[in-house]
Amino acid sequence: MPHQPPTTALTARALLLDMDGTLVNSDAVVERVWRDWANQHGIPAEDVLRVVHGRQGHATMAALLPDRPMAENLAENARLLARETEETDGVVPIPGAAAFLAALATLPHALVTSADEALAHARMTAAHLPLPTVRVTAESVSASKPDPEGFLKGAAELGFAPEDCVAFEDSDAGITAARAAGMRVVGVGPRAGAFAPDLWVEDLTQLRVEQTQDGGIRLVRER
Repeated sequence: MPHQPPTTALTARALLLDMDGTLVNSDAVVERVWRDWANQHGIPAEDVLRVVHGRQGHATMAALLPDRPMAENLAENARLLARETEETDGVVPIPGAAAFLAALATLPHALVTSADEALAHARMTAAHLPLPTVRVTAESVSASKPDPEGFLKGAAELGFAPEDCVAFEDSDAGITAARAAGMRVVGVGPRAGAFAPDLWVEDLTQLRVEQTQDGGIRLVRER
């Protein structure tokens, strides 16, 4: 667990939110699907699970099977996405996610996820969470996290400069992408703590959202 002072605060004009591991805990499904994939390809499951979080599936495959044609990765990724979209057993909200999203209802924010639109709908629905109106999904980008494209697109769609945005992430790939986009990062959960985010919380119950007098957003870590 990273060291944090009792209360830490960040200010921003807009927030960009990852989904899996940040708003939704989908680890049960991710581990089932990718352990099966690892077994099919003779790769230790632990090696797969170390790199799968935060990336689009085809990017994980490219990292683990570097000599395989990308067309095969894309085709297999489509099959895995279909399975992940159907399997929502075990998908639950990150503690505090519902209240956090309610606090953002009138504030500038966007979802920036490596999931495609169908998977984002399925998982947010399974977790009983509202989907942000502005969304950057797998269909919206040409490169997966850790490339910054998704975060840069999210900032542009909201109409803010990257340096005025704070990204919420749980994974190495996601935090790397946000930093490459020039953004500060709130790390959520145990994975994020290892990558020195600007502010870290165990879950979203530890975060208070305030609107500043000039219309900005203040994020305060409590406890």
